[in-house]
Amino acid sequence: MDEKYDKLIRAIAGVKSAAVAFSGGVDSSFLCYATRTALGGGALAITIVSPMLPQSEIACAKRVAALTGIRHILVNEDQIDEEVAANPHDRCYYCKKIEFTKIMETAREHGAELVFDGSNTDDLDDYRPGLRALSELKVVSPLREAGLNKAEIRALSKRFGLPTWNKPAFACLASRIPYGERIDRQKLSRVEKAEDLLRNEGFVQFRVRSHGDIARIEVAREERRRFFDEETLDRIAAGIKGLGFLYAAFELEGYAMGSLNRARENLS
Repeated sequence: MDEKYDKLIRAIAGVKSAAVAFSGGVDSSFLCYATRTALGGGALAITIVSPMLPQSEIACAKRVAALTGIRHILVNEDQIDEEVAANPHDRCYYCKKIEFTKIMETAREHGAELVFDGSNTDDLDDYRPGLRALSELKVVSPLREAGLNKAEIRALSKRFGLPTWNKPAFACLASRIPYGERIDRQKLSRVEKAEDLLRNEGFVQFRVRSHGDIARIEVAREERRRFFDEETLDRIAAGIKGLGFLYAAFELEGYAMGSLNRARENLS
């Protein structure tokens, strides 16, 4: 792991300046730290503020940027492009293409030589159409090129005092909407508020998947037992329905990353 980190720092130090596409997650937070370490003032972090990214993630990105000392730029993007709103199976490709084009434009405006993203080696094992967009745009993935996986990134983040070292896995809010169902700001906002309810109840790893009028709640397998308390059930049900869902359903299997991809796999 130490050899991989040294390789990462040497690779980043080989350029004069770079901008990190910064979501506030585990990987991009660690990459901000490494890029700032290697490049000093030549490091830049860029966060796209859009309906896809909840306020809790934006707040986390601001905290990490302040902690690492990296220069941080927020780019507001209120619109959901039609290719993304239509929510096809390769939605992530269109979303990443649009998002990273804006990040690259911003990076150039601020003199950054390259744009980095936080993909790691584990991402190659999942359905990630967004990786194709990054390849087409020639975005550099230093963590993946250094051979770092998620567990190693968490361990190094803990060593360097980053608060994100044990942060739960996260994906953009659009991943809560089944493929083929149109995405809009109202649906994204409703999911964000529903997940805030679970966070306030003390759950750590969770998703609220939106299926029309049904909110399908997933919590980590080890957290399921906590869910079955009558008062907790009543509070969550009332809160979810208060957001406009008619039904609040519980996924017995528990949280599974990319669970909505099963529908795509069944069609292929």
